Amino acid sequence: MTVRLYDSLQQAVVDLAPRVEGHVGMYVCGPTVQSSPHIGHVRSALVYDLWRRWLTQRGYAVTFIRNVTDIDDKVLAQQSEHEPWYAVAYRVELEFTAAYRALGILPPTYEPRATASIAQMHELIATLIERDHAYAADDGSGDVYFDVRSWSRYGELTRQSPDDMEAAGDAPPRAKRDPRDFALWKGAKTDEPSSAHWASPWGPGRPGWHIECSAMAARYLGESFDIHGGGLDLRFPHHENELAQSSAAGHEFARHWVHNGLVNVGGQKMSKSLGNSVFALELLASHRPAVVRYWLGSAHYRSTIDYTPSSLDEAQAALERIEGFIARASRRVASTRFAEVDAELPAEFVTAMDDDLAVPQALAVLHDRVRAGNAALDDDDVAAVARARAEVAGMVAVLGFDASEADARDDDPARRALSTLVDRLIGERRDARESRDFATADRIRDDLAAAGIVLEDSPTATDWSIDG
Repeated sequence: MTVRLYDSLQQAVVDLAPRVEGHVGMYVCGPTVQSSPHIGHVRSALVYDLWRRWLTQRGYAVTFIRNVTDIDDKVLAQQSEHEPWYAVAYRVELEFTAAYRALGILPPTYEPRATASIAQMHELIATLIERDHAYAADDGSGDVYFDVRSWSRYGELTRQSPDDMEAAGDAPPRAKRDPRDFALWKGAKTDEPSSAHWASPWGPGRPGWHIECSAMAARYLGESFDIHGGGLDLRFPHHENELAQSSAAGHEFARHWVHNGLVNVGGQKMSKSLGNSVFALELLASHRPAVVRYWLGSAHYRSTIDYTPSSLDEAQAALERIEGFIARASRRVASTRFAEVDAELPAEFVTAMDDDLAVPQALAVLHDRVRAGNAALDDDDVAAVARARAEVAGMVAVLGFDASEADARDDDPARRALSTLVDRLIGERRDARESRDFATADRIRDDLAAAGIVLEDSPTATDWSIDG
C-alpha cells in the first residue's frame, strides 16, 4: 500500500508523491525560542518524528529539516539587562533540545537558525521585488512588504479571500499599500539593540517571521520539496504567507502540507494569557519520558488532545503492559533456540500506519499481539511467545517508545539488588511447593505481594513484576 497523508492544501487524504523516487524532503516549522517548551511544542515535534520514522521504515531516505527562529519580536521582548536576546534564544533552544532528546525525538538532518540565513532571505526578497510582488516602504522606515493584492492565489491554503482577512499584525501599517500586506524585512527601530540588525539593500533591519522559513526551506531542500509540516495554528498566517511568497518567487515549494492538532488543557486552549500552559519539564518530572511519548503519540496526529492531571495514567498502564510482556517473554525464550527470532511487522500495523499515520489503529494491533503473547506464555508455547515478542518489539521500535528504558532500569544497582532477592525467594517458594510445604510457599507469595511484588506462574517458570 502507498503511504497516504492528509494534505491541508488539497483538503483530502492523498498518496504521497515524492519528487525523487525513494527520497522525501521534509521541512517542519520549529520553535520560536522565546520561552520554555510546553506540551504543544513537543507534541508537534513528536508527530513529525513519527512521520519521519515511518517513512524511513517504508524505505525512504528522509532529509528532515526543523528550523529554529532565533530572531523575532517575541525573542527580543524577552531580553533583559543581564541577558541579551541572543543569549535568551540560545538558552531556550537548549531547553527544547533537551526535551526532544528525553522523548526520543530524533535530531533533524539539519537544524538551521534563522540568523544564519539572512543572505538567502535578502535574495528571496529581492526576487519578489523584481517580480512586483513586494515593495520597499516609501517612508524611510526600511520596511519591505509582500503585496498581497499582487498574488491572485493568496489565501489558497486556508480557503480565504483577502477581503475577509484581518489586517496583518506583524508590523505597524506605516507605509503599507494594504493593511493585509505582511513584512518581509523590518527596518531598524531605535529601541532595538544594534545586535538585532543586519545591513540590507533597504537599510539596516531584521527579517519578518514568514520569510525566514521560505528562505531556509529553499536553502536546505531546494525550491521544490515534498512535505511541509507544522502545528494547525500555523496555517494562517504563517504557512499561508510562506506559500504565497515562495510561489510568487517562482518556487514550486511544498508538494504536500501536513498539520498536527493542538493540545488543550482541561477543555481550554492552552495559552499564556490564560495561565494554563503545561511545560515539558513539568511532564517529564512527573512521568517517565516513554510514558509521556506514549500519551502524546497515541491519539491521531490531526486530532486535538486534552490534558488533565490524570491524562497519563492510562498511558502508563498501557506501556507497562507492553514492557511487562517483553520482559516476561525475553526471560522465557532467553535460553531456547527461539531467543533470536525475527518477525516482520504485522500487516494490519503497516496498513494503519500507511493510512495517514493512524497510530490509534496501529496501537490496537500492538496490544492485540501483547494479549496473544501473554496467552502463549500461559500455554508455554515458546515458539508463539518468541514470534509475538519479535512483532511487539518491532512495532514498539517504530513508534519510538521501546523497552530500552525498562532494560536500563534492570541495569540500575537497586534494581539488580531487588532482582537478586526476589529471584532467591522465588527459588525458595519453588522448593517449598515441590516439598508440598504449601504454607511456606503461600507465605513467601504473600510477603512479596505486601511489598508490591506480583508473581505470575506458568507451567515452567515464575515471573515477577512490581505492582504499579
